[in-house]
Amino acid sequence: MLDAAHDGYTLASGAAKDLGTYPVSGLLDTRIEDWKLYLAVANQSVIGVNPDSPYKTLDDLVAAMKAKPGGVTVATAGVNSSGFFGIEALAKAAGVTYKHVSYDGGNPAVIATVSGETQVTTQLGVEQADMLRGGKLRALAVIADSPLVLDGVGTVEPITKWFPAYKPDANYFGVFVPKDTPAEVTATLDRVWTETIANSAALKKYAAERGAIFQPSHGDAALAAVMPAVRSAAWVIQDGGKAKVSPDKLGIPRP
Repeated sequence: MLDAAHDGYTLASGAAKDLGTYPVSGLLDTRIEDWKLYLAVANQSVIGVNPDSPYKTLDDLVAAMKAKPGGVTVATAGVNSSGFFGIEALAKAAGVTYKHVSYDGGNPAVIATVSGETQVTTQLGVEQADMLRGGKLRALAVIADSPLVLDGVGTVEPITKWFPAYKPDANYFGVFVPKDTPAEVTATLDRVWTETIANSAALKKYAAERGAIFQPSHGDAALAAVMPAVRSAAWVIQDGGKAKVSPDKLGIPRP
């Protein structure tokens, strides 16, 4: 997208939080302020384990992590992924450590836990939903401050049930265009988001089936919505010793 023409015919997509932390992790030389955001849903990380594992509850998992510091294997799509920030959230809330196993994408990380190659995954609920419905994974908690109700699975309790002081940030997903995209293009996108996306029955159905929160926004409102997660994630990377550039040098204050 950075190398494509900024004409509105090529869109970037993904987690806005990741877009905001690319300069911190050194993955891409771009800032979130250089983009206009068009968000559709907020996705949530789920702490999922292989159903044959001894971890029946989150208490079981936390106890194992405390008993064997750095011994429990956790599959994610790598640093800067939603899964990584999910397990870091648990580690921070519970005061535990783990063994990070990185995969090339969220689905491979989920499959690794389904196969027993790793013990835990903290990838997004949308990436785990089918495996949870099929009994191939067991959900212990959702990294959120309210329960996740997933069709065919039931209610997944929030991490705040165990750690009330922890305040998760919403993880918004959507599409992005460079700020210098022609005004007539962004005006059309604004209208589409206001008139069509915000009223989309198909997107609402998708969110209900996949465990996402339907919450469209764009422009300044979208940027304001994502910044708490960007700040938190940027400093997780910094405090974990994985930052290439300190967030404070990029004007990202510690939350």
